[in-house]
Amino acid sequence: MPTTPAPPPFTTARLDALPLDPAYAEEMAGVLADPALYRFTGGEPPAPAALRSRYERQCAGSPDAGELWWNWVLRVREGGSLAGYVQATVRGPRAEIAWVIGTPWQGRGYAREAAKGLAAHLSSAGGVRELVAHIHPGHAASGAVAEAAGLRPTGEWEDGERRWTTHTPVPDVP
Repeated sequence: MPTTPAPPPFTTARLDALPLDPAYAEEMAGVLADPALYRFTGGEPPAPAALRSRYERQCAGSPDAGELWWNWVLRVREGGSLAGYVQATVRGPRAEIAWVIGTPWQGRGYAREAAKGLAAHLSSAGGVRELVAHIHPGHAASGAVAEAAGLRPTGEWEDGERRWTTHTPVPDVP
C-alpha cells in the first residue's frame, strides 16, 4: 500500500492548516454537513464513517509514486473549530488544488486566506510553480478565491468546470 508522507503544516493570519488525519472525520462531517456545499460539485454530506474511510485512503497516498496527495484541515485559531479543508495533488512542479469552507464559516474570507496560504506553501515547501483548479462557471465565490490565489481562467473545460491556472509565481500570504 502506498504511503505518502504527511504534508508539512502551514499557517495564515487566522488559520492553522493541519495535515489530514482520520481522527478529524467526525468533526469534519459536521463542517461538511450542509447540502448547499454540494450545489456546484454534486454529491451529498458524508457520514462520519464514510469520511473516516476516505481520509484513511487519502492519508495512504496515491498509488502513483510520482504523485503526492496532500490534504489539510483548516482550524480557525480563534475558537479552535475546524472550518474546512484545502488539498493539493502534486506532480513535480504542478499541483491541482481545491478548497472547501463549511457554510457557517463562509463570507469571512477564510477560503481566500486558505487558498493564498496553500499557494504560497506549495511554492516554498513543495517547489510548485504551476497551480490548477477546476471551477464551476456559476460559482463566482470560488472564482474570486482562485483569482486571489493567483490563478486565471483558461479556455479549457473538464466535466463542466473551467480550468484555472497560473504559471507565474504564487502570491505571498499577507
